[in-house]
Amino acid sequence: MGSSYTLKSISRANDYMTIIRELDDGYVIRIVRDKDGYNDVTVDYMSKTLFESCIRTGYLTKISEQDAKLVANA
Repeated sequence: MGSSYTLKSISRANDYMTIIRELDDGYVIRIVRDKDGYNDVTVDYMSKTLFESCIRTGYLTKISEQDAKLVANA
């Protein structure tokens, strides 16, 4: 599986995103959001331009390899 990133949020939720597959112009991503104790899972597309912008602005922060293993088991 690809790299995982935390999502910046106003609340202290443990929301994260994982890149499932890289395409020529973007990524297929899996987003998991903590919704009052249950996980809301979404699979979507994100353009490379938007992804790079989210990294630059700090909306996405790469998860360490050790923490990524915990995310994969969630």
